[in-house]
Amino acid sequence: MAQSFSTGTPLIDGHGNFGSIDADPPAAMRYTECRLTKVATNALLDDITSDTVDFISNFDGNEMEPTVLPAKLPLLLLNGCSGIA
Repeated sequence: MAQSFSTGTPLIDGHGNFGSIDADPPAAMRYTECRLTKVATNALLDDITSDTVDFISNFDGNEMEPTVLPAKLPLLLLNGCSGIA
């Protein structure tokens, strides 16, 4: 999702080695960082506070997390340029 050459609209803003178009492997997770791009933030998180999805407690009960993200766009159709079939 961070490779601009493999997706139509990148959803992740990656910092580090995420592989190349020449099939070079990506670096280990400890050497990379990522965050959501503006498109992904607007599409996935804008309606999170509008009481649109249910929240459950996280693994240790300290915080609440959404069960799903309320996507405004069909991101699978937006970036569905490859798949298993």
